[in-house]
Amino acid sequence: MRRISLIVAGLAATVICCQALGQGTVVRVGYFPNVTHSQAAIGRATGRFEQALGHGAPIEWKTFNAGPSVIEAIFAGALDFAYVGSGPTITGYVRSQGEALRVIAGATSGGAALVVRSDSGISAAADFHGKKVASPQLGNTQDVALRAWLHRNHLETRERGGDVQVIPIANPDQFTLFVKREIDAAWAPEPWATRLIQQANGRLFLDERDLWPNRQFVTTNLVVSKKFLEQHRDIVKQWLRVHVELTNWINANPPEARRILNQQIRKDTSAEIPPQILEESFTRLQVTYDPLRSSLLAAAQLSQEAGLLGRKPIDLSGLHDLSVLNEVLAEKKLKAIQ
Repeated sequence: MRRISLIVAGLAATVICCQALGQGTVVRVGYFPNVTHSQAAIGRATGRFEQALGHGAPIEWKTFNAGPSVIEAIFAGALDFAYVGSGPTITGYVRSQGEALRVIAGATSGGAALVVRSDSGISAAADFHGKKVASPQLGNTQDVALRAWLHRNHLETRERGGDVQVIPIANPDQFTLFVKREIDAAWAPEPWATRLIQQANGRLFLDERDLWPNRQFVTTNLVVSKKFLEQHRDIVKQWLRVHVELTNWINANPPEARRILNQQIRKDTSAEIPPQILEESFTRLQVTYDPLRSSLLAAAQLSQEAGLLGRKPIDLSGLHDLSVLNEVLAEKKLKAIQ
C-alpha cells in the first residue's frame, strides 16, 4: 500500500468535478497483462484512472491475450478504450472502413523479438526453411511482423505456397512447445521473449528494433472507439492526462514501476514475472505516449506486402486523432506530437 500511495502522490494531481464527468458512464477498458501495456496495468494497480474519472465514470477492466480479440470486442461495442498493437489496430480500422476506432496515443515502442531454440540449427534467415515458428495469435502485431519479415527474406508460409509453418498460439503455450522442442522459433512480445531466452533454451535471433529507423516502432497504441470519442471527449481527455503522467512516472522510476507492474500481472494471471526476466525485458522497450505514426503506416505497408490486407490501396489518413493528446501536452507544457 505504501508503494501505491507513493506513486499516487508522485503524479500530478488532476482536479475534476466527478459529478460533471461521465454522468454515470461505465468506461470499459482492455489491455494485456504484460510489460508492453504498463500504463494500463500500473494505472489499474494504483487506482489512478479511477481517481481521475471519479464515481461519475466507473471503470470495467478486461484482460486479453492478443489484439484480434480486442478488436472484436470493440466491434461488438464491449470496449471503449484499449491498449493494443499496431497489426490489429490497422486491421480493425480497415475492416470497419474507418468507423470503429481511433489511435489517440502511443504506449510502448519496441519490446518484441524473434527467438530461436538454441538447438534448432537456425543461424541465418535461410535456415527457417521447413521450420515451425510461433506467433501469439493470427493477425496480432507479432504475427504480422513475422509474416512480413519472412516475405522480405524470400520465405513464405505454407498457406502462401512456402515451407515455413507459422503457428499462432498463446504465449504460455509457446513456452511449453519451446521446452518440448515442438516449435523452432517464436516472434514474441516481452516478457515472453526474455522467458524463452532465460528459461527455455532460447537464443535471441532478432531484436525487432533493429528493423526500424532509430530503433523505434510502435508496439502498443492506446485506441478509443470512434463513437466514445465523439460522445465523451471529456473522459478521453481525462484518461490521456493520466496516461501521460503515468508514462513520465514510469520512465523516471523504473524499479518502482516494475514492482507495481509485477503486482498487477500477478493479480491478472496468478503468476508474477521473475525479477531478472522483468528487468531484462524492459531493456528492449521504451514506454512512450508518442504513437510513432510513421512506424504504424510502415507496418501497414509490410502487412500488405505479406498479403495480410489484400491488394487494394488502403487509406489510413483518419486512423490517428491526436488532438486531445496535444491539448493535454499543451497543458503540461510538453512538445506536441505530429
